[in-house]
Amino acid sequence: MEVGVRSETLVNRSVELKEQLAQVLATKHTVPNAIRGAGEYVDHEKFIAWKVSAKHLLVTSQFLEFEQNEKPLNVDTNLKILKRIAAVFAAAEADYLGGLFNSLSHLVQAEVFDTQLDQARELLASGYASPAAVVAGVVLETTIKGLCGENGIPLGKLGKMNEDLTKAGVYNKLVQKKVQVWADVRNNAAHGHYDQFEPADVQDMIRDIETFVSERLP
Repeated sequence: MEVGVRSETLVNRSVELKEQLAQVLATKHTVPNAIRGAGEYVDHEKFIAWKVSAKHLLVTSQFLEFEQNEKPLNVDTNLKILKRIAAVFAAAEADYLGGLFNSLSHLVQAEVFDTQLDQARELLASGYASPAAVVAGVVLETTIKGLCGENGIPLGKLGKMNEDLTKAGVYNKLVQKKVQVWADVRNNAAHGHYDQFEPADVQDMIRDIETFVSERLP
């Protein structure tokens, strides 16, 4: 992948993560605590998935600052932690949009797809099937959007882009069906429909998305 394409991918990825952050914040709820009183939290698995994705977009200095701010303090809820690391992420996003990552040295530190899929595997191995599916789904959707851009196809919902790529001959109907299956697992995981998929489905999804990506990226 050329440097310019990598840079555009990273910018697009930062925008996607900003949208996902809003979705995590939308799960805010109050949990009573007999000792410390009520505290505000967000959905734990969505929080983990976003945090993992965000960390892999950061370069060394930003990563260290992110890690420092994700350490829990005495009276922290996960919402308080999320707000701190979201501030670090916002600063990183400003760097991306400002063109700081046009140099290859920065871009090499910010590899997206390989590290995302590796982290998805680690999450799955640790028993976090839903965050693993969400992270792998991000890689899938980012790849689909890239293919649309390369082939002059308008961006839209994943299902529509998948259909349009098939019609354009970018890949065949069998691949289209596979993409839809992966997207369904991702959507069920993201919306908490845990009875609609098994960890084995996520394992297959990660493996097959890795093959899909490697076959289609230059």
